[in-house]
Amino acid sequence: MGGAARDGAAGMKSETASQQVSESAARGRRGIFHKVGILGLLLCVACAPPRSSRVVIGAKNFTEQVVLGELLAQEIEAVTGQSVERRFYLAGSYLCQQALVSGRIDGYVEYTGTALTAILKQPLPPVGQRDAARVFVTVKQLYAERYGVRVEPGLGFEDTFAMVVRGEDARRWGLRTISDAAPHAGAMRLGVGYEFEQRPDGLRGLEAAYGLRFAGAPRVMDLGLLYRALTSGQVDLVAGNSTDGPIRVLGLVMLEDDKHYFPPYEAVPLVREDSLRQHPGIQVAMDRLAGRVSTDEVRAMNDAVDGQHRDVGEIVQEFRRSKGL
Repeated sequence: MGGAARDGAAGMKSETASQQVSESAARGRRGIFHKVGILGLLLCVACAPPRSSRVVIGAKNFTEQVVLGELLAQEIEAVTGQSVERRFYLAGSYLCQQALVSGRIDGYVEYTGTALTAILKQPLPPVGQRDAARVFVTVKQLYAERYGVRVEPGLGFEDTFAMVVRGEDARRWGLRTISDAAPHAGAMRLGVGYEFEQRPDGLRGLEAAYGLRFAGAPRVMDLGLLYRALTSGQVDLVAGNSTDGPIRVLGLVMLEDDKHYFPPYEAVPLVREDSLRQHPGIQVAMDRLAGRVSTDEVRAMNDAVDGQHRDVGEIVQEFRRSKGL
């Protein structure tokens, strides 16, 4: 995710699912609050302290992003011998983009499908033209032209949106693909994160592609609460991320995107061109990390944070040592 997935360790610790799962009747009010919150966060970015003389790495507000932000920061520190400032938990994609183009951060990790549709506002390529290489080239070119930002080679894995159901439901209804779930959608309660409800590569397009007709409006919640809501029976299907640790740990089933609706979501570092000129060691660090993280490895690190409640810095240090970094 694109995507995708995953979510906020802090949110998981702080509030119960029952408190957070919004009722459909309150969606309008919640939407207003959410927009006000985003506006407030944008103002915070705009009013943030002047750009640091140190390298500043950002991350969105979910577990995998913090893991990857820490990975970039530690590798840059190892190469340059200079400390890196961390500005993590920057809400979602739009706030990270704002922080990057305004120079408040020097870089962060984005997902190519998210960059293409949500940030660069490009239409979804036709089915059959959504291969990773084609999307990467388009994203790389547009970031350079519009923002003076370099899209670095991918870290080695993709994190796509994942439509996830309970294991017992998958067995009872014979669900393997999203198409399998379409006939049952009318009896399903859907849980999604804020971005997925609104993004061009999100819910509306998915419903149209698969002919999904859910019984009611989706319940929108923090990403960190999706799996708790699913396992407690408050919802029956959630839009998570393919690298989320709870999918395997909790015996959940990720439905195959058999109509290839979602574009590729390759994890790629984005770095300002002027930051690369000022701190050449960043490029050395990015080259050392290119292609070094597999899907299983990032899923294990996510689970170590969310499931085992381990320190992110220690987890990343162990990973880097295992790679000889």
